[in-house]
Amino acid sequence: MNIPEMYNYLVRARGELWGVLEALPDEALSRPLLGGEGFHCIKDLVFHIASVEDFWLHEDIMRTEPVLMNMPALRNTTGGPAYAGFALHALLDYWKAVEQSTRAYLSVLTDTELKRVLSPHDDLEQRYTVEGILWHVMLHEVRHTAQIALLLRIQGIKPPALDLLWFLPRF
Repeated sequence: MNIPEMYNYLVRARGELWGVLEALPDEALSRPLLGGEGFHCIKDLVFHIASVEDFWLHEDIMRTEPVLMNMPALRNTTGGPAYAGFALHALLDYWKAVEQSTRAYLSVLTDTELKRVLSPHDDLEQRYTVEGILWHVMLHEVRHTAQIALLLRIQGIKPPALDLLWFLPRF
């Protein structure tokens, strides 16, 4: 499986996830089920998944302004456990805008670009290939959507089936 194919799977799977989340009461999405400094609720994870993709792609790979800067309701947030009070549609609108940008980037992705070595904007001593960072971003989403599925189950809500198997072609 290559990067564009994997991303297409993620797009399809997140569409299923978004459908479930949009049907839930806000209380289920905002309930603080996680302790610690990072994330407390499903909405925190939704924002985090989108922002990691946004910032790696724009700040580090493309060296452009993140999509977040064009989202007035969210652009001044800090990324921590701060999203329980936001409407889900604002968070999903952000994620959809990030997805659109990523799809545009992937549509012109070349082997040369995949092999390009970069340093994160905030840690110039580290070096990664574009391919490595893109795999990191996609696997990051898989891990956190699994956390969202668990948080849904903890609340007695059936999560969607997100395993790759359900999205593979059948012969």
